[in-house]
Amino acid sequence: MARDLRLLFVLLVLSAAALVPPPAVAASAGPAKVPLALYYESLCPYCSRFIVNHLAGIFDDGLVDIVDLLLVPYGNAHVRDPNNTINCQHGPYECILNNVEACAIDAWPDLNVHFGFINCVEDLVMNNKQEEWESCFKKQNLDPKPVMECYGSEHGQKLSLEYGKQTDALVPPHKYVPWVVVDGEPLYDDYENFEAYVCKAYKGHPPKACQELSRQYPIVQQVVKASNGVSYDFADLEELDDSVDGEIKMVRDDGN
Repeated sequence: MARDLRLLFVLLVLSAAALVPPPAVAASAGPAKVPLALYYESLCPYCSRFIVNHLAGIFDDGLVDIVDLLLVPYGNAHVRDPNNTINCQHGPYECILNNVEACAIDAWPDLNVHFGFINCVEDLVMNNKQEEWESCFKKQNLDPKPVMECYGSEHGQKLSLEYGKQTDALVPPHKYVPWVVVDGEPLYDDYENFEAYVCKAYKGHPPKACQELSRQYPIVQQVVKASNGVSYDFADLEELDDSVDGEIKMVRDDGN
C-alpha cells in the first residue's frame, strides 16, 4: 500500500512538472551600436559643412540606426579662470550659438529632435545667416521656451563648461575641428569618410547603407590622411592676446 502511494505521488509530481512552461529565453539585445562623436564649434565653416552635407545623411540612409551619436558643441574654445570665462575661437557670437546648441541637446534629448534643430542652425551658418537662428524653432516646429530660457543662463553656462571638460579630456587630445571619433578612434582629417569607419566597426549584419558603401569602394582599413578642411586651435600655435574680443562669460546677444 505504501509503495502504491509513493508511486502515485511521483506520478503527480511528474504531471505537475509537465504543466509548467519552460523559462522564457531572454531576447537578444542585438549588436551594440557604434559610438560616433563629433566635437565641433558652431561658426567653424568646416564643421557646419560636415554637419549639413555629411552627418545629416545618416538620417536618410539609415546608418543612424547603428550609431550612438554624441554632439559636443565646444571645439577650440578655452576657459579662463577665475570666473570661468569662455573664449571662443570665432568670437562672442560663436559662444552664444555653442550654448544655444548645448541647450537644445539638453532640452530635447531625442537625437532626431536636437539634431534637426542644430542642422537647421548650421545650415544658416553655411549661408552667412547665423543671426536668424531663432527661425529654426518654427522651421522644426519646436517650442522655443526651454532653449531661450537656457542659453546665457547659469544652467547654460554649466552645460558649456561640461562640454569643455569632455573636449579637454579627449585622448589623444583634439588638434582641430571638426574632430570626429568612431568607436573611440579619432579620424583626424579623414572625417568625411566616417560612414566607412562606422560600417567597419559595426559587429552586426551590415545595413543597406554599408553594403552600398562597400560596393562603391573598400571599407577603410586604416586612417588615411585626407585633404578635408579643418579649423585649428590657434591657442596651440600662439598665445591669445588678453584683449581678444572673443573673451566673454556667456553673454546673450542683448547684452544681458
